[in-house]
Amino acid sequence: MPLLHPGDVFPNLTVQLTGGRSLVIPQEFSGDFGIILFFRGAWCPYCNAQLQSFQRKAAALAELGARLVALSADTEPETTGLIEKHQLTFPVGYGADVRHLAQLTGAFVNDNPSYVQSTGFVLGPDGRVIVSVYSSGAIGRLVPDDVVGLLRYLRAKTAQESA
Repeated sequence: MPLLHPGDVFPNLTVQLTGGRSLVIPQEFSGDFGIILFFRGAWCPYCNAQLQSFQRKAAALAELGARLVALSADTEPETTGLIEKHQLTFPVGYGADVRHLAQLTGAFVNDNPSYVQSTGFVLGPDGRVIVSVYSSGAIGRLVPDDVVGLLRYLRAKTAQESA
């Protein structure tokens, strides 16, 4: 299973959302920066902390033209509970096929119980990977302060180049 590297086009991935909706990545982000978080599950304290951190940075990310989606193998009720518990305003998908995620993106998978390890991507407005962060365990994940800093840098660099 190949890892996604900077410059790679992110593969099409349909994300099932609560309430019967779905979205397709990277098309969902068309023209915006995209942030994709695969997380272990609502039971994981590190994942909860990461999702809360990204929620706290939601306004700063939006100002930079970035949109976020998170995804796990949890059930719809578990995902609904997680969204409500942390008052998450970004889309959170459920029911992910962890083997499919691994085949598409190279994400690491835990077998028993089955879940995807923390994996994060920052996509450019063209749907190409800018940064990929793969974890093989509980720790090591995309951090919102780093993403905000990176996007500020990229915005400033683009502004300088077009001046």
